[in-house]
Amino acid sequence: MRIATLQFAPKLGDVEGNIERANSLLRSGKVTSSGTEHGVGVDLLKPDVLVLPELALTGYNFPSLKAIQGYAEPAGKGLSANWARETAKRLRCKVCIGYPEIERDLEEPDKVTYYNSLLVVDEEGEIVVNYRKTFLYYTDETWAAEGQVERGFYELEFASRVKSSSLETLPQEPKRIATSFGICMDINPYKFEAPFDKWEFATRVLDSKSQLVILSMAWLAMPGLEDLDALKDKPDMDTFNYWLQRFWPLLQRKMRHQVDIDGGKAADSPKKIILVFANRSGEEPPTEETKPPARYAGTSTIVAVTQRPTPDPAEQDAGSGAQTPGVESETDDADDPRAFDVKILCWDMLGAQEEGICFADTTADPRMVFALKKAI
Repeated sequence: MRIATLQFAPKLGDVEGNIERANSLLRSGKVTSSGTEHGVGVDLLKPDVLVLPELALTGYNFPSLKAIQGYAEPAGKGLSANWARETAKRLRCKVCIGYPEIERDLEEPDKVTYYNSLLVVDEEGEIVVNYRKTFLYYTDETWAAEGQVERGFYELEFASRVKSSSLETLPQEPKRIATSFGICMDINPYKFEAPFDKWEFATRVLDSKSQLVILSMAWLAMPGLEDLDALKDKPDMDTFNYWLQRFWPLLQRKMRHQVDIDGGKAADSPKKIILVFANRSGEEPPTEETKPPARYAGTSTIVAVTQRPTPDPAEQDAGSGAQTPGVESETDDADDPRAFDVKILCWDMLGAQEEGICFADTTADPRMVFALKKAI
């Protein structure tokens, strides 16, 4: 699968300017904090899916409902939806974009509800998902209502691709990929009050047998991070490590999905769940004069958690009747990490203040591989 995110620094309330900036970055690839352009434009990358940050075209740090309500749009209607639809049809890919949603009650038109939402449109510009943020951050609570967890899962349909002898990529029969959607705070404990190790979001990913996780984010830099400016085009590894920590169950519980997202069929081939962290960068004014400005951590990345079955040495005797490695049984211990070898693959990661495209072809070799250190 070919996945792209667009990390940039939208200005609060400047929708037209943010659209121009997004289009420019998609054409150029990447722009460093020093203004140097490099990389490959999205037209050449040909992604299957493009993911933008939370409230991508409006900015995030609105201080109140009054401040944001003029930018809210009904699902599928408005500037954010129009941009997503046009971009999806032009690139022939799915586009996921965060936006502020307004919903009017059909029976009481004066009754309105606002949501922090993620719209997903397909290659034809048709709406396939409208997810609403479930776990609200403090800033969201001033204007948005909680969404429903059930909206956060959908089987996205993608065209399978194979390479011909001429190296040309040819479309094949479509495949359905179990996908979980989240927006930023969704991966944290509920209201920061639930136990840290309740792992609500990660548990839903496993229970739904998702193979793809799409996260649209406006993730703030860690409090007290005074050297964010010093990081510039280097990633904020504290943020990266925290994101991975919030998916700890994927490293501890056996993955139960049957079909590999990239078509792997061998019994001993690793299973994987791809995590797409689509964050923003930049800074926005504070919501109050007494508060600091909102500074975003950037560091958008595309990784996969993989599990390869670990054969039990005691079961190597062919006459023992042991189960073939890689073939699951109902008696497998889903919580025994000794039953599989875990690695984390990383194809791309942007800097804390970088703007541009983060891209992964998940059939290609990753740029980095992280392995778990086994306890002695």
